[in-house]
Amino acid sequence: MYVRDAKNREEVWLLDHIESMGLDDTAFRSRDYVLAIDEHSGEKAGFGRIRIHKVEGDGDRDEVCELTSIGVLEGWRGQGVGAHVVERLVEYAGDDGFETVYALTGEGAYLAQFGFQRMEESVLPAPLRERLDAKRNGVDPDAVAYALAVDEFRMPQRLREAFKHAPEQRSEDGDEESPEDFGIDPDSATYKYDTGQ
Repeated sequence: MYVRDAKNREEVWLLDHIESMGLDDTAFRSRDYVLAIDEHSGEKAGFGRIRIHKVEGDGDRDEVCELTSIGVLEGWRGQGVGAHVVERLVEYAGDDGFETVYALTGEGAYLAQFGFQRMEESVLPAPLRERLDAKRNGVDPDAVAYALAVDEFRMPQRLREAFKHAPEQRSEDGDEESPEDFGIDPDSATYKYDTGQ
């Protein structure tokens, strides 16, 4: 498994999965996303996005960085995929000079394991207060604000190990489709081209 930047040709795939998971697609740009990929099959396992907001008169920096639209496909959940997407997004934010990243979500327990801490809305930069209201009125009614100092990100070892072994774990879980998945009894079924051998 590895995490890489999304490509323009993956825009439709991203939009389909963002919609099916009920995630935020506001101001969508595929170049803002990263994807988690199984290097053996090329299968996409998860994704996430950085969104930069302009801040009027904030002093040192006139932008803030939000992590948003983080999703993991159902068959890949619980295998460290989302953790590594978050790690890459935080790394990119640090590379771009951001000292703090924000997330507006109802999934705070998940983010807490990486060091994110809940914030009071009153101290959020103005664009994030507006975003929080919009998310609550739209895709995430339970959203609250979280922040993380980029240099305080931590990856639990169990998630790092799970990510390393995600493809093997997935194949052991039996994600292969069987005749029974389609209502076929393999012991009694006959097939059009059955040669009787």
